[in-house]
Amino acid sequence: MSIDPQTQARILIEALPHMQRYDEEIVVVKYGGHAMGEEQTARDFARDIVLLEQTAINPVVVHGGGPQIATMLKKLGIKSEFAAGLRITDAATIEIVEMVLAGSINKQIVGYINAAGGKAVGLCGKDGNLVQAKKVTRTVVDPDSSIEKMVDLGFVGEPDKVDLTILNHIIGREMVPVLAPVATSATGGTFNVNADTFAGAIAGALKAKRLLLLTDVPGVLDKSKKLIPELSVADARKLIADGTISDGMIPKVETCIYALDRGVEGVVILDGKVPHAVLLELLTDHGIGTLVHR
Repeated sequence: MSIDPQTQARILIEALPHMQRYDEEIVVVKYGGHAMGEEQTARDFARDIVLLEQTAINPVVVHGGGPQIATMLKKLGIKSEFAAGLRITDAATIEIVEMVLAGSINKQIVGYINAAGGKAVGLCGKDGNLVQAKKVTRTVVDPDSSIEKMVDLGFVGEPDKVDLTILNHIIGREMVPVLAPVATSATGGTFNVNADTFAGAIAGALKAKRLLLLTDVPGVLDKSKKLIPELSVADARKLIADGTISDGMIPKVETCIYALDRGVEGVVILDGKVPHAVLLELLTDHGIGTLVHR
């Protein structure tokens, strides 16, 4: 579909105040495994990221890869177990997790951004001690006895320390860091970290202007399944308490609160499968997701 030059000019002018708002600011974009979709969707996402960088915004991409990890584990005949909503990552699984996240997915995204005219640099949390994690502990309630018990999730970690040295050498130099959520332990081992949590820790350490959590749903929905455009932290806690926010949306909203507590100005949950979702959220008047703010 062709657009006449006058319409094109109007669209660009309308984007100007948004470009000024984010000028030289850092925007962390968590690109979920479920949001990646088809190749064209990934290439559209890459173009969005390059356009942000070209307009003097500093994007940092953090990607997931749960579906891709599951596919590879199935191919190799390695069965996965889950507890408290997290994959139990044993020694065999962590090797595959690192291979898929820090290897194939990371370099695929880097390749798409570079093909779109950017200069992407693929890293994981182990590079330059970017993210040091500690072992996650979780409790689950036995449905029969109602007794809480500790679950060993293996090589699953949560961010403990963030060292920005390597990112400070990249951000603002016409390069786009693309980060896989694989972290180091205090002894140099490897931890699998939830990508949302990893992105929240990175965004908080960078004091990002925005953290975008791209997923496969429009955002936070009310009880009638309509999008809630904006939430305060207090609003979000109330909606969790009354059950409006439930299931997999709870940890995403908790990540929003976690990032806001660490200095991020605003966090948006949005549908990454919408074409050019990042541009629609950042460079238009209304955005397309749910903004959570302090």
